[in-house]
Amino acid sequence: MRRADRLFQIVQYLRGRRLTTAAQLSDWLGVSARTVYRDIQDLERTGVPVEGEAGVGYRLRPGFDLPPLMFTFAEIEALVAGARMIGGWGSPELRQASELALAKIAAALPEHRRIELERTRLYALNFARDGGKDGDVLDTLRHVIAGRVVTLLDYKDAVGQASTRHVWPLGLYFWGHVWALAAWCELRQDFRNFRLDRIAGAFSSERQYPDQAGRRLEDFVRAMRGKDKD
Repeated sequence: MRRADRLFQIVQYLRGRRLTTAAQLSDWLGVSARTVYRDIQDLERTGVPVEGEAGVGYRLRPGFDLPPLMFTFAEIEALVAGARMIGGWGSPELRQASELALAKIAAALPEHRRIELERTRLYALNFARDGGKDGDVLDTLRHVIAGRVVTLLDYKDAVGQASTRHVWPLGLYFWGHVWALAAWCELRQDFRNFRLDRIAGAFSSERQYPDQAGRRLEDFVRAMRGKDKD
């Protein structure tokens, strides 16, 4: 659990109980009592009205509640721009998810911020859409990456030569006009980049690949950086 999530969770526990001990929080959060004491001190420094002391228990001062969700105008523009980029260059699933996320954010904003969200003039148009083929491939690859599933690619290289590859899909990168798959290629026994607009089909083999040292995404990144230095 991230530290920010843990602090938020502590507030949730404290607001729902009359008195909560550090030992209870330690058990619920899976951290040491020392970490809980440090987190309580950090919450107090940020203005959260925690009452109590170590060895006795803690509670929130009555009437305290978390502030409403708030964004600056720049943050709103960043969220809208990101969602519109996904809408223009993403997949069907990601496009729908970005629209739902913006709707949830809009519902949580005060009226003046909601108006700013609607008036944001940042767009990401894709005039080269091909009917959604690349987007469907993108969704397929997202799922096989999450499941660490060996994937069969029907691929054409830059000169149009076709090949079939079994790959370990590791990550997806957007290069400003095209998506690329970072993968370990079983045929080449090495890392490879595969442009999505050259993938004719992507099919799950239903065979999982191991979390193997030397063939992880961070290894791919190091290998690509090494090539840039050559």
